[in-house]
Amino acid sequence: MERNENMIRYVLDTSVVVKWFSESDEDDLKASLNLRHQILERKCSIVVPDLLFYEIANALRYNPSFTEDDIKKAVNTLFDMDFDVKNIDPVAMELAIEIAVRNDVTIYDACFLALSELEKISFITADYKFLKNIRGFNNIMRLSVLA
Repeated sequence: MERNENMIRYVLDTSVVVKWFSESDEDDLKASLNLRHQILERKCSIVVPDLLFYEIANALRYNPSFTEDDIKKAVNTLFDMDFDVKNIDPVAMELAIEIAVRNDVTIYDACFLALSELEKISFITADYKFLKNIRGFNNIMRLSVLA
């Protein structure tokens, strides 16, 4: 996808993206689908760590509604969305470790927040338990505000 330099950019965590493959009674489903529509309409662009693809595949793998082929198709739809995928590097990993240790969260979750800090863009999450532990960051948005 051609990126417009003026296009708003976000980091999304797995809690947002997994909702795209969830049942209709999922909390914040409407907000997540609205965001997906904005992405597909190229109204915003998404930056994610490559970790997102592993986490989505793993979450769907343990969802009894998904077959092996369903998981492959779901992950391929994400590749087709042409996210700006970032590989981990020493700077990002060090920041993720600092965030995780200081806030008592997993390194996995901290990687997304670290990426948003390094990219200087907003981080959108639907993991409200994670948010309860995080302090001192102004660039975090709850998915629910997009409803």
